[in-house]
This record gives sequence, C-alpha cells and structure tokens, in this order.
Amino acid sequence: MRKLLVGLFAAGVVALSTTIPTFAAQISDVSSTYWASKEINNVVDNNIMTLTDGNFNPEGAVRRVDFVQALLKLLTNDNLNVNIKNIFTDVKSSDYYYSDVLRSQQLGLVYGYPNKTFQPKKLLSRAETQSIVSHITRDMNADASLLDNFTDAKQVPAWAKTAYAKTLDYGIYVNYPNPNELRPNDVLSRAEAAVILYRLREKAGLIKSQYVGADLEKQLGTQHLRVVKSAATDEVLITSTRSIIKEGNAMYVAFDEKFKSELANEGDALTFVANEDIATEEGTVLFPAGTKFQGSVLDVKDPKWFNKNARVYAQITKAVLPNGKVVAMNAKPFYKNYELKEGPWMTAGKLALCTVTGGAIGTGAGVGFAFIPDPVRVGTGVAIGLPVGAGVGLATGLITKGLNYHAKAGEEIKVIMLNDVSIAK
Repeated sequence: MRKLLVGLFAAGVVALSTTIPTFAAQISDVSSTYWASKEINNVVDNNIMTLTDGNFNPEGAVRRVDFVQALLKLLTNDNLNVNIKNIFTDVKSSDYYYSDVLRSQQLGLVYGYPNKTFQPKKLLSRAETQSIVSHITRDMNADASLLDNFTDAKQVPAWAKTAYAKTLDYGIYVNYPNPNELRPNDVLSRAEAAVILYRLREKAGLIKSQYVGADLEKQLGTQHLRVVKSAATDEVLITSTRSIIKEGNAMYVAFDEKFKSELANEGDALTFVANEDIATEEGTVLFPAGTKFQGSVLDVKDPKWFNKNARVYAQITKAVLPNGKVVAMNAKPFYKNYELKEGPWMTAGKLALCTVTGGAIGTGAGVGFAFIPDPVRVGTGVAIGLPVGAGVGLATGLITKGLNYHAKAGEEIKVIMLNDVSIAK
C-alpha cells in the first residue's frame, strides 16, 4: 500500500498524507562534481582506463598507444592471440605495448602510417579519435550538415568531416566545455577519452562485429520501469551481462522499521526494503522482493514555528539482494528538494484538530459566561463562543511548530535514481 496516513479527530475530520554521487573507484584527483566524474569512474571500475597511485590525471594528454590499449580492453580483445609479424620500425618487442600494437594491427583497429611507423607516443587529437570511433562502428549515411551546428565546424579537417558527422549522429563524441564547439584539432585529454569510451561502451551494439571480442557485453534491448509516472525516464537497458536502470527512473521502497524524525540524527543508518518484486513492464526482475536498500540520514530539519513541518534528507547508496549480491546505487526520496516531510493533508488534519478543540473550548467558555448572569442566554454564548474559539484554535495551529516526520515499518516512499544503476546477471 502506498503511504496513507489517516487521522480521526473528534469532529470526524479524516486526513490523508503523502507524504552526492557515490562511485566504487577511489580516485584522488577526480571529485564527484568534476564534469566527467561519472564516465571516469565507469571506465576505471571496468578496467578500461587505469589509475597511477590513485590518480587519474584527467587533464593529461592521450597518446595513440593509450587509446589503443583502452579500446582493446573495452572490446575484450586485450588477450587476443597475436599471429602476425611486426611491420613497424618504431615498435620493438621489448616495448610494454608491443603485443597491443600488434593486436590492433591484426584487428584493423588503429592503423599505422604509410612509412611503416605506428608512432605509439604521438598525442591523439580529437578529430583522430572521432575517426577511430567512426572506423569501428557500423556504416551509415551521415549528414555532414550536422557539423554546421557548431561554431568551429570549418576547423574540422576535410578527412574527418564524414567521420565526425557519423559519430555526432551516433552520439559518441565530446564537446566540453562549450557545447557549441568541437575543437577538433585539440589534443584529446584523458577525461575526454573517458567520456568517448563510456559512450562507445554504452552503445556497444553499434560496433562492427569484427572488432568485438567474445566477452564483450551485447545490448539486447530496452525495457521500461513504469512504476512512477512522474519519473524523468522509464528506460532500463538490458544487455548480455547486466540490467542498467537509467538515471531518472523512480520506484517505491518501504521503511524496514518505524522512523521518527525527532529521534533521528545526521549519519544514522537507514534501511528500506522491496515489499514486492521491482520489475520492468516486460517482466525482468531488477530487485526481488526482500531486497534491502541501505543508506543514511543526510540531515534533519526540526519543525519550526508557524506550522513548518520537519524535513528529513536521506540517501540510498546500495542494494543488497536476497542472494547477497551488492548493487551500488545513488538514490534519494523523489519529492520536492529530495525531502521527506508530512504532507498537506496531515497538516490540514492538525489544523482541523486545533480548530475543533478551540471551538469546543470557546463554546464551553461562552456557555459558562452566558449562563452565570442569565441562563436564558446560553444560546447566545454558544453562538459567540464557537466561532471565536474555533478562530483562536485555527490561529494557534497556524503559529505553533509544525509536525515531525513519522513513518511506520512497511510504509512506502518514492525514490529516484541519481545515477545509472548496474545490476549484473
């Protein structure tokens, strides 16, 4: 049952009430607010790009060999058996990247130059990167006019125009910090490489089959988590290895035990539970019934004068499935400002109670004052005392402190995903 709080008062009034990103990797030099934080954490978590002493060096330049090695990992071809001879004069068997350069050549992934050099340490430009992405993705008739949407379209080299148009159409490109610029001739940074690799991985179904390793995740289709109609999205990406609940999806979870805001403090652990299977409309179970959603209280704002209710801010950081599997996530209550508080109906119930109580007191006082000098004037006392008392009661309810937030065990709330949630199969 969705949250239904019922308050029954003496007057018969019934009131109803509805009532920062977490990542697995520990990266010293990439804060959660960094523009490519999500993508960097994703490629590090999936071992596509690596750290050095806990640092990612997001503004560092990317060399040709760096991108080749990342692509091989993304494509799950980093252990491909090499059965070709080395044709490059600048790549030696003693080089740590020797096998990877040959793997790339064998696959036809990133080619060398006509003079039989590979130039592994040459810095990669953004245009060259788009050319590589275009080369390994499915062919299409790209509309070159897409480049006209960018102020520096004329800076795109002639040899890269078709490739750029194709990757723009596929959505596998980067244009930070100015969304109106491509900066095709700038050297690719590690952060920018992470964004492109992340987007390529998310659209792995577009990669030509000859480049794909046997273990590469295959995109099977899109399903829909149509649980909360007001959610920003309902898409769930289904792949061969996992289900990906896209950022902006929402669902219902229930308090595992009763909660009272006046007893809660910042940092307190919170646990919610799935009362029933949380599944897509097409039937894929994402979180089985009994899944525990663990998090904490971020802050509690006590009730304030003039009927301002308490606010509770909370965050869910992981789900523990009944089989013990742990799923990292970042979710918050799906209400205005991500806050939990008693709703307008509960507040109305409080005011109604104050009004009824005040009216009763006022009536009693009016009757008393009227009866003492003249018993015949009891009716007049009621007529005067009832509205005056009710008015005083209502005014009192409006200026007193608001309500604390209470929830019963099993009571459900809506939560929204603030990042993609990946559930391995």
